[in-house]
Amino acid sequence: MLKNRDLLLLVLLFFSLVSCNSQYYFDEYKPVPKKWHKDSIVSFKIIPPDSINLYNLFVNLRNTSAYKYSNLFLIVEMAFPHGKIITDTLEYKMAEPSGKFLGTGYSDIKENKLWYKEHVIFSESGEYEVKIQQAMRENGMVNGVEELEGITDVGFSIEHKRLKK
Repeated sequence: MLKNRDLLLLVLLFFSLVSCNSQYYFDEYKPVPKKWHKDSIVSFKIIPPDSINLYNLFVNLRNTSAYKYSNLFLIVEMAFPHGKIITDTLEYKMAEPSGKFLGTGYSDIKENKLWYKEHVIFSESGEYEVKIQQAMRENGMVNGVEELEGITDVGFSIEHKRLKK
């Protein structure tokens, strides 16, 4: 039978393993309203740890079955500390042709980790800002989807790039 001290050590070990994910430098989610308006921008402010190591950047999304599209278009803007701005229009696959959502999770909510940029070096010191905006369009329509349903959270993460040995 486990003693109280052994049980406490086991619980502490479990939580330290679960809470420590050394590959992530930055990992944050922000909730979006029930409908993500086309003019609503989700932003993240980041101060990188260094200007020499390589990092991979990801856009992270959580969606429910209320999301009715098989893909997703996003506009992602990264503002550098000294004023430079890079804007990308990105398309991500969200579902298989059968309609089955991609991503992880066993419940109604699926989590998607989407590549944004790889092998990034943060060459400027200071605060970076990443802005994410939905840019969905209906087929044949010029104007964007005013309010996008089914996206519950938008996140951004930065991982240390692991070099292969």
